[in-house]
Amino acid sequence: MSFLSRLFNRSSGRDALAPLYAAVVAEARNPYWYVEGGVADTIDGRFDMVAAILSIALVRLERESGDGAAKAALLTEIFVDDMDAQLRQQGIGDIVVGKHIGRMMSALGGRLTVYREGLTGTGDLPEALRRNLYRNAAPSEEALANATARMRTIAEAVNAAPVDRLLSGALVQP
Repeated sequence: MSFLSRLFNRSSGRDALAPLYAAVVAEARNPYWYVEGGVADTIDGRFDMVAAILSIALVRLERESGDGAAKAALLTEIFVDDMDAQLRQQGIGDIVVGKHIGRMMSALGGRLTVYREGLTGTGDLPEALRRNLYRNAAPSEEALANATARMRTIAEAVNAAPVDRLLSGALVQP
């Protein structure tokens, strides 16, 4: 492949990450989060779930030696393209899509930081979930405990899995 075709081919390398992104979205849509976890089944709640599960996958890819950081960047690009398409489907016009995407990326960055800290024990995961997944609404203690436990279970499974298994879309089986 020539240099120019690699430079301008946005899907280069992303196709290998599409199954992982599909698995992230599938887990974020799992009814468990909205029933047992008490997450609001709204556009914002669904975004928050995608961001939470995506954060787990990104942290795992970043740990991978070699091209792990590059894969994490490509996975983030897939997320951006998906969010862009979702916004346009909702009727958001070209003029403001960029602003919305910027806010979403900022939100993802913040969540990535606090979820990384919460899942590695250097931060408070229940508080991070309360602030970001529930947007400071007061979830029941049972819902918060369920969401916290499932986040930890998913993170443990993702961290233990070989990266090629994750890339195939086998995100987790809690």
